Amino acid sequence: MNLNINGHHLEVTPAIRSYVIEKLDRIKRHFDHVIDASVTLSVIKLVQRAEITLHVRGRDIHAEAHHENLYAAIDALADKIDRQVLRHKDKVTNHNHVPVKHQPAEAATE
Repeated sequence: MNLNINGHHLEVTPAIRSYVIEKLDRIKRHFDHVIDASVTLSVIKLVQRAEITLHVRGRDIHAEAHHENLYAAIDALADKIDRQVLRHKDKVTNHNHVPVKHQPAEAATE
């Protein structure tokens, strides 16, 4: 996974970079088909903003979070993107099942 972390009106320190990487490791635990991830951290007035765009096979997933604390915004962002990745994984997972009318007679009576 290619990870790009940018700051807008904010310097991305090694501590912030490692915190973002640590939080985004949850995504790889659920879904390892993430190709690119672009994280933008910004400060607008007194609101800290974190946004991410993930490029997975055939789709881009975007999420953003706002908070007064940058670390809380990163936490909220990780939660949102984790839910979206799980929802995307559920959609692309092959849910093959055999309909009841095509099952053998013994299995249908049990």
